[in-house]
Parts: sequence; C-alpha cells; structure tokens
Amino acid sequence: MGVAGSVVPVGPRWRRARQIARLAAIGTGATAAATVASAGVLIGQARRARRTIPMAEAPPPRCDGVYGAKFPGEPLTMVVLGDSSAAGYGVHRRRETPGALLATGLSRRTQRPVRLHRFAVVGAISAVLRHQVEAALECRPDVAVILIGGNDITNRTPHALAVRYLVEVVRTLRDAGCEVVVGTCPDLGAIQPIQPPLRWLARRWSRQLAAAQTVAVVEAGGWTVSLGDLLGPRFAAEPARMFAWDRFHPSAEGYAMAAAALLPTVLSALDAGAERRAPTPGQGVRSLPEAAQEAARHAGTEVSATQVRGRDRGPAGRWAQLRRRAFFGVGTVPQSGPATDSPTVEGLA
Repeated sequence: MGVAGSVVPVGPRWRRARQIARLAAIGTGATAAATVASAGVLIGQARRARRTIPMAEAPPPRCDGVYGAKFPGEPLTMVVLGDSSAAGYGVHRRRETPGALLATGLSRRTQRPVRLHRFAVVGAISAVLRHQVEAALECRPDVAVILIGGNDITNRTPHALAVRYLVEVVRTLRDAGCEVVVGTCPDLGAIQPIQPPLRWLARRWSRQLAAAQTVAVVEAGGWTVSLGDLLGPRFAAEPARMFAWDRFHPSAEGYAMAAAALLPTVLSALDAGAERRAPTPGQGVRSLPEAAQEAARHAGTEVSATQVRGRDRGPAGRWAQLRRRAFFGVGTVPQSGPATDSPTVEGLA
C-alpha cells in the first residue's frame, strides 16, 4: 500500500502541495492540512505509516482468571472490553496485560479476590463492542473497563457513529448494574511512524473523538479517563522503552503506566456512593462539555458526573468532576483544579 516507486513527482500540483505543507507547519491549522490531503500528501503518508507499522502476528496473552485468591470474600467481577490496547497486544506475559495489572491492583486495594474476563479483540472498532458486551453480561460483571477509539480513527469512522455505538454499550452495562470506566481514544499523533502533517490531523481527530466520548459516557452514567498521548513526554523521550516492538502499541511498562492511570477511577466507580458526593464549586468542577475538552488535552484526567448544590445541571449543562493524577506530571494541574493522587506502577505489579 506504499507510494509506487521512489521518484518524487514534479509539476504545479506537487509544488502547490509542498507550499501548503509548509504553511501547515507554521500553524495555518486544519484548513491547510485538509488541502494537503486533497493533493495526495496525506494519503501517501497514511500508506507509508501502514507499511511501517507491522500487522498483528499473534494474539496477546490470555489473562482471564481469579486474582488475589488468597483474600476472603466473594470475588469482584471485572470485564475488559475494546481493542488491542485493552487486550494487551505487544506484551508476552499474562501479568503484563492491562487486564491482569488492573485486576491485581484492584484485588490488593480492596483486599478481595477479583475474577477477570477479557473480551477485548485486536482490531476492534466501536461498532463491534455490542458483541463483546453480550458475552460480558453473562458474567454478571461489577465493573467494566473499555478502551476503544484508536481503530475508529484509522478507519475514519464518523465520530458521531463511533460515539453512538459506545454509548449504547455503556447504557446496556449500566442498566445491568455494572459500573463502567472508559479509557478514551488515545492520541495517535504520538505514534512515531506517523509524520507531520498527518500527525497533526491524527492528534486533532483523536482529541475530538476523546472529548465526544467523554460527554456521551458521563451522560450515560459512566466514568472516563483520558489516555491521550499516554504520558506523551516520556513516550517521546523513551520510545524504545515505552513502545512495543511494532512502535505502535505500548510496551509492558507503557501498559503499566496506563493501568496506573485507570485504577483509581475503577476504585472510585466501585465506591460511587462515596466518590460522587457534591464537591464545592471551583474544585475541579466544570460543565461536562468544558470538562471533556480539558480532559482531551491532558492525559490522566478522570471525568465523572457530580452535583453542585444538589443539582445535576447548570446553565451550560451537566456538572462534571475532574481529577488529575500527579502521576502524569505535577505542574500541569490548573490552580483551580482538584487535588491529585498518584498510584505507582509498582503498586500494580
């Protein structure tokens, strides 16, 4: 699917495309980038990226089972749904998968056994989540963790359609009494094989989908955690360590850091009565649309529904609570934002 041959095309059309690419590089934004696409530059980049990123060769390790069996009491049941990032593609040991990391952390924090079922499938898009949910409901889950969105971007699924499929499964799970935590669309602009200006468009599309997912999931009664660029600065600084061999999926350490971001929200969701008490205005409280936009820009931000003075909604819509994790970089937390707490990677192992 690469660009045919190695000869660089010439002529007025190509010169115009290169001129537009330069304009996009200095900040003319999405309009210029969209024009580049019409000239074929983005198409060529997309083909090169697909050729560079290897296809999946083997399924990720199975991680189903009971974690913390030594603890007393009835096991909590957790299901993991979504795509390759939920399945743990890119690692080779069961304990390195996101499901195993979350189940281990949840068991240790609650001092209870956790029964884990993974239904996530490599390559899944939002449209197939309903099939995973149908199987998951047979397990009568207490909490579901969903990671989805990256393949919707690469397949150019319309955002509205992808979000509609997601919110349908969130409502189905909530109607069954299951708490739902969604890790929103990762920032594909952080993927090394994707070059500018395609990288800038991928980042924009990813953030738009993540913000839309946040609004829809919270409205449906779920919780969200923005995975964004998965600790972008560290991934950019140490790509060989944080990415798997294919330079697309996280490595074992990358998954551990993502799981560390998700675990506090899973714990909060399971203790929803205590966590959803009305906070004071200004302490991490925004309208839901504002919260969604802020979360999409800052990885590790939790968004959940809340009340202000006994009311679910304000002039700009539903109230939402933001929580930022210091784990993702202290210094980026707004002064008006909530207090931070930060689990460690070691605490999940």
